[in-house]
Amino acid sequence: MTAPSLAGTLPNLEAFCRTYETGSFTKAARALSVTPQATSRSVARLERALGVTLFRRTTRSLAPTDAARRYYDLCVQALSLLSTGERELASGKKAVEGRVRISVPTTYGHHRLLPSLGTFRERYPGIGVEVNVSNQNVDFVRDGFDLAIRMGTIDDKTLVARKLGDFALGVYASPSYLARHGAPRTPGELDEHTCVAFVMPRSGRVLPWTFVPAPERFEPEAPYRCSDDVLGIITLARAGVGLVQVYDFLVEDDVARGALVEVLGSFRGKSRPFSLLYPKSVEPSRPARALIDYIVATAREGRGSPGALVSTEPSARKRP
Repeated sequence: MTAPSLAGTLPNLEAFCRTYETGSFTKAARALSVTPQATSRSVARLERALGVTLFRRTTRSLAPTDAARRYYDLCVQALSLLSTGERELASGKKAVEGRVRISVPTTYGHHRLLPSLGTFRERYPGIGVEVNVSNQNVDFVRDGFDLAIRMGTIDDKTLVARKLGDFALGVYASPSYLARHGAPRTPGELDEHTCVAFVMPRSGRVLPWTFVPAPERFEPEAPYRCSDDVLGIITLARAGVGLVQVYDFLVEDDVARGALVEVLGSFRGKSRPFSLLYPKSVEPSRPARALIDYIVATAREGRGSPGALVSTEPSARKRP
């Protein structure tokens, strides 16, 4: 017997599966949007092609045979594979292409996002990514950004905020500074030391230091300050200028090689959250959606430098 063509068999397979599932030609026909007679004929053609009886028919009932039970399981698998194949082929024909603009803080850009974009490029060769490495808040519409990463609790209800994690702070100094001045034993002794502070670009104020349990906030009277790029205060700390409070991940290499030493370890600073943001009012493009999923998955898996999420704003407000 010549095997029936696959194209001609598919409608018959669907008719058989729906009839098996519903137990009725009429109900199967309704599900397939055809007539009961057409469904019955499709099943009959399949039975002739296979050379087996799939249903025992009476005027009042329709019962599947043992052969039908075995064949149904095979048909479900086959139809599922065909459906998967169609989706994969469609996806291949419609490869994700386009450009995404994202604004990221200095440290996140240098320590996490930029190093990971090589892997993203391998996955999505058709997507171009323009990264604005800046500690200034952006306006999505005015500045033309698709995404942004910022620090703080996001209160703006017009934004979607995908939390990337919480990251802790520590106080660090160089061995040369500690040899000259000693190490503070409590946050209350910081007034006797030289502190290096970061100036927030939006407000022009010094970023307060935080401690647990107390004092919860300390605003250092810092003779040395840096603005715009928080990495500057780490360079000053390495040079022995004074103490800094920074995210742990930023100085892991310095601590490992002995260039910086943590102090006040019993009063470690509170952690701060970081989020990936985009407007609720605009459906992300396929390229933007691919980058969103990649960044969130990377953060969840802890890839790149641990905790490499830093911003220079004390909180994320309406313009992230």
